[in-house]
Amino acid sequence: MQNGFVHHSRLEVYRAPQGALTVLSRVRLRLRAEGDIKISAAVLRLWIDGSEAAIPMQAIQLDACVYFEAYAQMPETPGLVWYYFILELQDGRVLNYGGKSGWGGLYVHEPPGYQITVYSKDFETPRWFREGIIYQIFPDRFKKSGTSNYGIEYHQSLGRRVRVHEDWIELPEYMPVQGETDYKPDDFFCGNLQGILESLPYFKRFGVTCLYLNPVFESASNHRYDTADYLKVDPILGSNASLKALCTKAKEFGIRVILDGVFSHTGADSRYFNKYSRYKEQGAFESTSSPYRSWFYFGENFEHGYRSWWGFPELPEVDEHAQSYIEFVMEGENSLINFWAEHGIAGWRLDVADELPDAFICGLRTHLKALNRDNVLLGEVWEDATTKVAYGKLREYALGNALDCVMNYPLRTAIADFLLMKSDAAELNESLQKQRERYPKPFYYAAMNMLSTHDTVRMLSVLSGAPDRDALTRIEQADVILSSEALERGKQLFVLAAALQMALPGVPSIYYGDEAGLTGMADPFNRRTYPWGREDTSLQNIYSRLAGARNISAALSRGFCRMGALSEDVFAVLRYTSGCLDAFGCEAKEERALLLINRSSKHQALCFAPKLLNEGPDASVPVSLKGLWRDVLFEDTLFIEDDELTIEAAPLSARLLIYERME
Repeated sequence: MQNGFVHHSRLEVYRAPQGALTVLSRVRLRLRAEGDIKISAAVLRLWIDGSEAAIPMQAIQLDACVYFEAYAQMPETPGLVWYYFILELQDGRVLNYGGKSGWGGLYVHEPPGYQITVYSKDFETPRWFREGIIYQIFPDRFKKSGTSNYGIEYHQSLGRRVRVHEDWIELPEYMPVQGETDYKPDDFFCGNLQGILESLPYFKRFGVTCLYLNPVFESASNHRYDTADYLKVDPILGSNASLKALCTKAKEFGIRVILDGVFSHTGADSRYFNKYSRYKEQGAFESTSSPYRSWFYFGENFEHGYRSWWGFPELPEVDEHAQSYIEFVMEGENSLINFWAEHGIAGWRLDVADELPDAFICGLRTHLKALNRDNVLLGEVWEDATTKVAYGKLREYALGNALDCVMNYPLRTAIADFLLMKSDAAELNESLQKQRERYPKPFYYAAMNMLSTHDTVRMLSVLSGAPDRDALTRIEQADVILSSEALERGKQLFVLAAALQMALPGVPSIYYGDEAGLTGMADPFNRRTYPWGREDTSLQNIYSRLAGARNISAALSRGFCRMGALSEDVFAVLRYTSGCLDAFGCEAKEERALLLINRSSKHQALCFAPKLLNEGPDASVPVSLKGLWRDVLFEDTLFIEDDELTIEAAPLSARLLIYERME
């Protein structure tokens, strides 16, 4: 309660329905009044896109408390609705009650507004994707199969420098070669698509249903974010036929393949730009008559004579409004997405999605879904996807007409902060609940929940106490060595992180090698080779058990969710089906899963009941704990006689309990 007035956006008594809403839906909003402050009138203020409404609120009696209540209809077009309460007091004063999420407070001036995300009624995300598990691969560093040097020879024939590592386990290059001032990512370990294909049985060990491959197209660099040919697999990795074979074979294992789409820029060393004249066809850099000239920005006002991505001369920026480029990517009969769909590709991850116009993303979605409604489109967005502003515009990623989902960087940060004692369980809950409140359900359940990526310090390094990457040079990062004690504690914390990753709504994403104990600072150290023959088998076994539990449990993959803090150090996640239905109203047998995380170095005696987790849209969905439960990690069982559980949590432990049956 704040000064006699209370509103909590994630409690049903104050706001119903909870969370994001579909267009034209109706929401009930309440403000509780207590104390001696006399109110002459209360008004609900709402606004969207510059238009606003003032709705008078009616006083009602509920559970011996006085509430002011109003109903509001959401607009017919998707967007963000904001609201707060205006209180006219009998003494003539005007107060405002507002907040961002959860509890609010009183203000004498205009307060922050609560957000309601309004999305399209027909917004659906592919079920196969949101109920699955992703395995992300940086292709050059996962596995090499065969001895062919054709790819190396191909690039050398074009005049490119290619440095090949002789030893699979050595560090990637991170310093300029002698005589040069800038580091160039032209060193290769020669991992390839055949190596990935041969590893399909390995992926199934971790319940993988989706392979996300970092760029595979011909490029001058090892990271391949400088695309040279969108219609050709880099010869070092194999061929177009190799990719088709991977997709075909993966399908036999129940696995689909999605690719990295780098559409905001190409490589300067590409058939489209052709800065170094390596290709026979005239590129945009060479001639104004090039068929690709309209794709790029040229002018004397640009540092290099052309606009480049973040000033990197090797990455000329693309004009995504250019009609010929749009036709090439999505609209033409022989478009890029059509071409790769014929090879078996099931979707795309959009690199730097915030640098692509909304119209481009929405158009891509339309064409991608027209090919197959089960195709998935996810985006690289580092912030809250509903409030992301890029180039002065509020983006439309999550409203149902653009992305299916985004990479969940906020979740990664929240988990790391909690496990490293930078926040407590209540703060972790606040972060997770705030995101859930704002994300549409189809979007939220499809979010790519990763712990590490090719752009971040590996989570095991983070949890082992690695120094801040931004405070170190590349040379200093190369010299970072984690002590055995730090690494051991880091592994214990990593298990907790992985358990949260598998238990929360969203799609768990394993960055290659995380499950095997791979460490690494920022690029290129987070892109080290997979440690074949040197894996941490105990970590692999734990990951396998967690993933196996998620794959067999409808509760974990598509069930309702309650979560919250049980103490400063203990966090709980309860997933379940109810009434033989899952969170999307689809048939599902009665299943339950309970995760208890103890991050402290002390034993915790816990008393748990579902009623303790009372926030969010599922808080009123009934669930019973009574029955026999199996602990996935401790491999024991326990019987719960009623809807309360008393349990001991060991230090630095995760207990994942799966409902077995009624006795």
